[in-house]
Amino acid sequence: MLTIEASGIAFATLVALEYNAKMIFAKKSKTSNLSGEVYTSTVKSYTHNEVNNICVSKEYINKNENVLIVDDFLACGEALNGLFDLVNQANANIIGATVLIEKKYQLGGDSLREKGYDIYSLAMIKEMKDNKIIFY
Repeated sequence: MLTIEASGIAFATLVALEYNAKMIFAKKSKTSNLSGEVYTSTVKSYTHNEVNNICVSKEYINKNENVLIVDDFLACGEALNGLFDLVNQANANIIGATVLIEKKYQLGGDSLREKGYDIYSLAMIKEMKDNKIIFY
């Protein structure tokens, strides 16, 4: 399981526990406790209107390893794109992605599916109208 800090960690941990799999998360910046070589990718946050250079140690993703991407929200698809990039840099296998909530009206999921990624959402928001969330 691979996610981005911080809000995706709780959901990714639960999924990892269910499947007895390891869970790792990409950091939004390289910190002093992240030693050695890292894979990096640039991710624009729609929510925070900022750009982060996410990274994960090269020792955590192995060549030909199967990786499931897990995150809390899918809006424009930038976070998942960055995570897919990290896995591709490691020459590992992306077996799919799962998110808690997909904001369908922002089309990120559609764009990623058109690229051939298998993405599963637990809930999909059709629109937000008159202070109400309308689900599919």
